[in-house]
Amino acid sequence: YFLDKSDKYDSRDVERLQQDDKWVENYLIWRHDVVDDTLKMIDESFQWRKEYTVNDLSESVLPKWLFEIGALFLHGYDKEGYKLFWFRVKHHTRDPKQQLDKKKLVAFWLEHYAKRDHGKPLTVVFDMAETGISHIDLDFVRFIVNCFTDYYPNFLTKIVIFEMPWIMNAAFKIVKGWLGPDAISMLKFTNKSDVQEYISGEYLPPHMGGTDSFKYSYPPLVDDDFQTPLCENGPITSEDEHESKEEIDADTKEAGEPNEAQNVNQKKMNSIEQISKSEETDKTEVKPKNAKKALTTFKGPLLHISPAEELYFGSKETGEKKCLIVLTNVTKNVVAFKVRTTAPEKYRVKPSNSSCEPGTSLDIIVSLHGGFAASLQDRFLIMAAEMDQSSGAGVPELTQFWKEVPRTKVMEHRLRCHVIESSKPSSLTLKDNAFNIPAKTNEDLHIQLTHLLQINKRLEEQMNRCLWFQQLSVVLSLLSVTVAAFCFYLAYAQRS
Repeated sequence: YFLDKSDKYDSRDVERLQQDDKWVENYLIWRHDVVDDTLKMIDESFQWRKEYTVNDLSESVLPKWLFEIGALFLHGYDKEGYKLFWFRVKHHTRDPKQQLDKKKLVAFWLEHYAKRDHGKPLTVVFDMAETGISHIDLDFVRFIVNCFTDYYPNFLTKIVIFEMPWIMNAAFKIVKGWLGPDAISMLKFTNKSDVQEYISGEYLPPHMGGTDSFKYSYPPLVDDDFQTPLCENGPITSEDEHESKEEIDADTKEAGEPNEAQNVNQKKMNSIEQISKSEETDKTEVKPKNAKKALTTFKGPLLHISPAEELYFGSKETGEKKCLIVLTNVTKNVVAFKVRTTAPEKYRVKPSNSSCEPGTSLDIIVSLHGGFAASLQDRFLIMAAEMDQSSGAGVPELTQFWKEVPRTKVMEHRLRCHVIESSKPSSLTLKDNAFNIPAKTNEDLHIQLTHLLQINKRLEEQMNRCLWFQQLSVVLSLLSVTVAAFCFYLAYAQRS
């Protein structure tokens, strides 16, 4: 494919395919590990990406009015924690002259999200309230379907269709013909009474029965996700100022002395490697107090971040309220960073706005406070940018730096939340000084074993019922044969 069609591909896509195993894996998953079908999909999607100049799509190359009408945007999460991609169908009208730009807008949003959240799947919402025959555009719908079935592999979780007018039933029968069996199973037709089976009310607008007060506007691009837990002049101090020295010392001790953790990168890497090796040889071996299991690390151009994808908190019952993020500066300059979250009312981040010296590592403590519990919908954003050696690292200097630094020079990385339901204290929390890595606890295995035993018991009961019916059938059959033979005997006796 590459040799024959290299001129039809964007070299950036080819380079990414050679380096990004996750991207290749998504193609394989979406094509059920059939290599020929996977190659065909990669070929078609790469040609499409070059035709639509996907890698170069930006706000500046698309008409501003496309963003202003608010027909397409990202906002909120479904109940499984997947981002919602909204299609407000009432804002769309058919116009062949505008069709290409509208299609590029779809590609822009998908690529924008794919780069921002590393290809985490989406839930698509077709809000068809107040729509009619004038809004039916099968060519545009087919393009949207193709984006998910042919161009963006393993990128779709479900399609929630809200209040589809009866007049569109015939059109959607055609749409179903374009969808494969996997995609058809993802269709969820809903109305006001049942849409909250998939999306909670906090992310639904009032006309869908929800309480979300979000109002679309442009500019800027919709980015409702991350709000800063910082004041303009630095970290939140309203709570920290009232916090006693004993509490701060306790946090420091529990986190494994984060100030001491700001040592040379090589020292920390050696410690990490030793712990990883000891874990492989003997998982029951007692780890040193401040050991960290850095088995997942995001390797960014400025900072390496552990954990790479998820922070693991306990449920309300477990009481596990803290997690640790380790930042390692891999540059030769000071790197400024700040941490944002989708739920600033829930979390306290220390430090949340600071800097990291070249070659050193820094521990960030993320803690829940009050009576709050972590949620799958919660997200964290870590922003980082290089500072000049002459720049100071105080609060005023950092405030001015973030006002002036170009967005193109800012590294961004996002972390999701994961809630551990087990009541057993987990080694994934700060209390055990470990990185936040998912693992099966004994209690998890016990629950799974109990579940399997219950399934086995039900199967045995079904088999016993089947055997009982079989035995009953045999008895009834023998009885029928006996009665029939007796009838024949009586008839024969009467003739004689």
